[in-house]
Amino acid sequence: MDVKSAFLNGVLQEEVYVEQPAGFIDPIHPDHVYRLKKALYGLKQAPRAWYERLSSHLLDKGYVRGSIDKTLFVKRTSHHLILAQVYVDDIVFGSTSDSLIEEFTNIMKNEFEMSLCGKLNYFLGLQVQQRSDGLYISQTKYANDLVKKFGLDAATAVRNPMGTSSKLDVDLTGISVDQTLYRSMIGSLLYLTASRPDISFSVGVCARYQANPKESHLKAVKRIIRYVSGTSNYGVVYTFDSNVEIAGYTDSDWAGNVDDRRSTSGGCFFVGNNLVSWHSKKQNCVSLSTAEAEYIAAGSCCTQMLWMKQMLNDYGFPQGKLSIFCDNTSAINISKNPVQHSRTKHIDIRYHFIRDLVDANILELEFIPTENQLADLFTKPLDNLRFESLRKSIGVCSTV
Repeated sequence: MDVKSAFLNGVLQEEVYVEQPAGFIDPIHPDHVYRLKKALYGLKQAPRAWYERLSSHLLDKGYVRGSIDKTLFVKRTSHHLILAQVYVDDIVFGSTSDSLIEEFTNIMKNEFEMSLCGKLNYFLGLQVQQRSDGLYISQTKYANDLVKKFGLDAATAVRNPMGTSSKLDVDLTGISVDQTLYRSMIGSLLYLTASRPDISFSVGVCARYQANPKESHLKAVKRIIRYVSGTSNYGVVYTFDSNVEIAGYTDSDWAGNVDDRRSTSGGCFFVGNNLVSWHSKKQNCVSLSTAEAEYIAAGSCCTQMLWMKQMLNDYGFPQGKLSIFCDNTSAINISKNPVQHSRTKHIDIRYHFIRDLVDANILELEFIPTENQLADLFTKPLDNLRFESLRKSIGVCSTV
């Protein structure tokens, strides 16, 4: 559903004055200004005014705003549910009842000038295939355009985006390359990670060298694009035959960055067997041990898990005790031990947030063998077999 001229529907709550537009100046009062009653495109207040108008309309009709995501609106009846997600002037909605969908459509059309786009197939660059057994989200067209844009459509494809022998550093003696081209490549690939978690780590590593890229960095980026070329029809599968329990996997590559010896945190989060969120990020401090690096990575996963729990509560799916899977027993023991001792007293206090959650029985860290650790995909380069195995395990596959 798309709202036509959405910002023009906003009603201003404050006094805003504008000059008379060129070509429509009053010859009698050329120095006068107009006071606006409704928003215009270009006003800083326009997005807020539009959202306030829309939200007040939906709240009056019995919808409830999400406690975490304020652009989510929910309405429940005794047996059914309808969800509406707002993104500026685009609205995605779905329901377990056809009558609620018809009611929502009429509510919106009676208040605003709308165009109903029908079944969701394309949204914000994401291609959505709705099947009888689930959903498939990809960016196939964008990936193919990206490869052609940078002239690598004829290049030989590779099986993974970063080789295990790759150790990128600032390369002070290397030959500099065009910064604009390099940053364009990185920016294009970062957008692709919305549906391609398998390239999140490699793109994140290459993005660290945008200030002064060298030939070695450009070669690494081109390898990622060559990998995308061979897997352009890949995306994330979401199946219907799944429960709604949250689980997270956390891992860290200790001192993996050659330049400053900082570690890389990785995490992936599932609702049932469906991957819904992931991250790969260099840590803000230097860890003195593997256990510390893993503990910091687990702490950063806690905030994501709590956010997901609160979001699912808004959807009507309350969660019990949350589980984060970690392959480091020392990090698990640190989360359970409230006593400061010589090996942990140097760890910044903000990373001990996880202890409170464990003590409150909200969350627990569970051990998982390294070979089953899905978050490995987000922390380090892997060999072909291991990479392809983990890629399949998180639900990234081809539509063909």
